[in-house]
Amino acid sequence: MQQRPVLLQVLPLLPALERGLAESYTVHRLPPAGTEREAFLAQRGKEIEGVVTSAQGGASSALLSALPNVRVISSFGVGLDQLDLATAARRNIPVGYTPDVLNDCVADMAFSLVLASGRRIPEADRFVRAGRWARKEAFPLGRQVSGARLGIVGLGRIGRTIAKRASGFDMDVRYHSRRPVEGVAWTYEPQLLELARWADFLVVITAGGAETRHLIDASVLDALGPQGFLVNVSRGTVVDEAALVRALQEKRIAGAGLDVFEDEPNVPQELFALDNVVLAPHISSSTAQTRQAMAQRVLDNLAAFFAGREMPSRASAG
Repeated sequence: MQQRPVLLQVLPLLPALERGLAESYTVHRLPPAGTEREAFLAQRGKEIEGVVTSAQGGASSALLSALPNVRVISSFGVGLDQLDLATAARRNIPVGYTPDVLNDCVADMAFSLVLASGRRIPEADRFVRAGRWARKEAFPLGRQVSGARLGIVGLGRIGRTIAKRASGFDMDVRYHSRRPVEGVAWTYEPQLLELARWADFLVVITAGGAETRHLIDASVLDALGPQGFLVNVSRGTVVDEAALVRALQEKRIAGAGLDVFEDEPNVPQELFALDNVVLAPHISSSTAQTRQAMAQRVLDNLAAFFAGREMPSRASAG
């Protein structure tokens, strides 16, 4: 009987995914950081052929160096900034991830935050629950979304899906990325500051990592201005969070909708006191349908690799 491949599971995953892994592989859980992990890696590290992780869990250079015989990485999610792609490429370790299957859900979440921030929906909910409507207090006016100008920072798979959603709201769409995207109808804006000055809603859906850290800084927020809204469904590090807090406090932008933060799950306490920000706990892909599809893609990537086939979704080191 052929021996089952040995995998290292970096962090807890969906129960259905864990069951699927257990059916086909010998799975070891990575112990918590410290002496227990060091002892495990020293004792069992050479046995590991594959790593199963997530966009948040990643696979660091230190971890990979303790796994001399690892042959494949399969990650649950689309974020690659916590995965050491350079080391993986140098060692010819293919990295699987789960793009495409979550495009719709993340785009839905982006538009949920556009609507929630522009129309002040969470604030309105609190207003009603507090009995202020019953006391005939006046609720402040929101911002119409239909016909507004939508700026998108990053026009990858999800960015293009968000842009398509905008057509249902008769929005004018422009985008900024490192280079123009071929074959799309939306207007390319080479200068991020100019896109921010033009936009009513600026949606951030670019990749995370060192290259985009604090891409949305104080100057971009000032360009967005007191009538503009920021929505972030990418990575928390893309936005200078301290600058954003100040801009919201001082009402130098109209509002924000945030699903990601710099130090998750820690959210700046100053944001809790503000009505002009909508906060969500990184749930853009959190639907039963999408998480099931992501789990299946993790399994499919592994199955393809160990069968000698090309992975359905393989990340590039570039």
